[in-house]
Amino acid sequence: MTTQKENIYQTAAILFRDKGYKATSMRELATAVGLEASSLYSHIKSKEEILQKICLENAERFTLKMTEVNDSNNSVTDKMKALISYHVKVAIEDVTSVTIFNNEWRNLSEPNLSQFLNYRRNYEQKFMSLIQDGIKTGEFANIDATVTFYMIFTSIRWIHYWYRPEKHVNQEDLVANVNFMIFNGLGGSEKLR
Repeated sequence: MTTQKENIYQTAAILFRDKGYKATSMRELATAVGLEASSLYSHIKSKEEILQKICLENAERFTLKMTEVNDSNNSVTDKMKALISYHVKVAIEDVTSVTIFNNEWRNLSEPNLSQFLNYRRNYEQKFMSLIQDGIKTGEFANIDATVTFYMIFTSIRWIHYWYRPEKHVNQEDLVANVNFMIFNGLGGSEKLR
């Protein structure tokens, strides 16, 4: 990819994050990258091409990580920690893409929307299977796998909204804190009914 094209994608991602996909015009994007609107089309076909690239590339990288983790000989706990650590890392290091990946995917048109949803569904099913495996092996508490799944995803999905490196712990400590909370909770003595 040319440097100009990279600049267009990165600038568009920031505009989509800050204004939303629908509210961002190609004219605004052209102005932001210092091009005439007509010149912009010599680099990209459409606004959706950018959204498609961001959403599908993110879906692919999470899928590749899931495959790598699942293919390892690690315990289920270590596999889960690796996936959670990866989510935190991506949320911190690629805030713009993650914001769009989480919020703007609904604006994809077919067949890209179906492709994205297939990636997501497959990833979630494999994550859920890991939770169920952990419950079966006794590594995880015998609590509802669906509740566990959504609690984990809810806790890591929004890190990019609130985390600021200048105000909070460093990335390594954040990963350790998140994993500790997920795997140990608050340490209270209350039992599940």
